Amino acid sequence: MAKEHILVVDDEEDILELVRYNLDREGYKINCVTSGEEALKAARSKLPHLILLDLMLPGVDGLEVCTILKHDQKTEHIPIIMLTAKGEEADIVTGLELGADDYIPKPFSPRVLVARVKAVLRRKSVAETDRDKVIRIKDIVIHPGRREVLIRGKAVELTSTEFGILYYLAGRPGWVFTRQQIIDAARGDDYPVTDRSVDVHVVGLRKKLGVFGRLIETVRGVGYRFKEL
Repeated sequence: MAKEHILVVDDEEDILELVRYNLDREGYKINCVTSGEEALKAARSKLPHLILLDLMLPGVDGLEVCTILKHDQKTEHIPIIMLTAKGEEADIVTGLELGADDYIPKPFSPRVLVARVKAVLRRKSVAETDRDKVIRIKDIVIHPGRREVLIRGKAVELTSTEFGILYYLAGRPGWVFTRQQIIDAARGDDYPVTDRSVDVHVVGLRKKLGVFGRLIETVRGVGYRFKEL
């Protein structure tokens, strides 16, 4: 069975060789480019299953590439793992908010690289399996395949993280989840946010849900749950 196709974007030849060698050993099909412009062209001409994207690129940088791809219906579903240098914490958070799925700080070990790639592809596979499982609660419809939330037939625009939190909580009404469980479910392991960041996302989500925001209940000292109706 053919392995997934991965697009690697980095302007450092030694990084490209390291990534190519180790992912090729795992059976993945690798395509390497060295600029943001080439990345956009390659991603659109032959849709990869995953993109490894360096943030520090000449010309069109990694954050801009991420923004463009995540706002294009043809490419928005492609998971992106950012390759980052030390001291880029603000860019990491920005990239994740733009829709990137994970990040790997440089320098990285081949084992970490392979593990992160497998984890993101595994989450993508699970998400695709569940994409037709629409959640309907009262006047709320949550469609994971379309990344769409409707309230009384009207679309509500959510960020990727807000949607992930809502889908996770609403999928198990009455269950109480810790903030860490919510982080892991919405973004996967090693998402660099604090408990406070989860609270901020929930506040924003409640506002966007209007009167239905009260269905997301705070469980003092633990986390959150979606009210069981």
